[in-house]
Amino acid sequence: MTVFPDRRLRRTRATPALRRLVAQTRLHPAQLVLPVFVKEGIDAPQPIASMPGVSQHPLDGLAAVVDEAARAGIGGVMLFGVPAGRDATGTGAVDPGGILNRAIRVAAEAAAGRLTVQADLCLDEFTDHGHCGVLDERGGVDNDATLEIYARMAVAQAEAGADVLGLSGMMDGQVAAVRQALDAAGHTGVVILAYAAKYASAYYGPFRDAVESTLTGDRRTYQLDPANAREGVEEALADIDEGADVVMVKPAGPYLDVLARVADVSSVPVWAYQVSGEYALIENAAAAGLVDRERAIGETLVGIRRAGAETILTYWAIEAAGWLRDGRDLA
Repeated sequence: MTVFPDRRLRRTRATPALRRLVAQTRLHPAQLVLPVFVKEGIDAPQPIASMPGVSQHPLDGLAAVVDEAARAGIGGVMLFGVPAGRDATGTGAVDPGGILNRAIRVAAEAAAGRLTVQADLCLDEFTDHGHCGVLDERGGVDNDATLEIYARMAVAQAEAGADVLGLSGMMDGQVAAVRQALDAAGHTGVVILAYAAKYASAYYGPFRDAVESTLTGDRRTYQLDPANAREGVEEALADIDEGADVVMVKPAGPYLDVLARVADVSSVPVWAYQVSGEYALIENAAAAGLVDRERAIGETLVGIRRAGAETILTYWAIEAAGWLRDGRDLA
């Protein structure tokens, strides 16, 4: 006698319409943010060899990029500056005429409130040694001297028109220092996005091409050890205590466990950054015919969202937003 199963869980998977009806994880274009690289001294987009489909943009072309992003319905753009010159203390980061602060002004005008203008707050793109802070006499990163520059950088970015400041330097006390500086300057409404659990990762490699990083060595003394999950949660809670409005886990894919743990305990929104290496791996695998490109992109975005990210920074933001608007399944 044949024994039939009492429960048939496959019933709700039978058609695309049924799968959409019972989907437990949903993603909206407004939950995507596009990282944008703005390079000083160029007059046309320059493709980034290690990131197929991604370019450095000239300042004159930024308004069009922001307009495209706004029309796509995504939640924001995260701006990174690539300056023509660098020095030991990253003076271009605090200069109102520096490339990043000029880009913020252009983006804010182009956005006109249709999306959020976000700015990377870190010194690595502006220092000639490539570290995220100033160096002490022994060549290590001086945490507290760096905080003083971050505070000035924050005010400069707020005055340029940034809605959200992305504190990515992983200095102890950076959220408190920036919040105090912003409030003292009258910028109480500017949002602090703390890159709370930012790991010392090999997945940042293509990004360093994108910003033309001058780093030698590594950032293991201030970015998190990939072996430590609990430490990522502790960092997030510390940033929340200091006044962070949003906390971030970065990279996203290799740290979904950390993302889930942070989301479980956070009292503020939790975001994740699908970084350059994650992007490049899929693009190159797809170009080699090893994976279905669109399904792989969609599956990773859904996985990040499922783990607890309420917003995802991704280089596929505009493309994925188009798929979502068209009602296509991402995974």
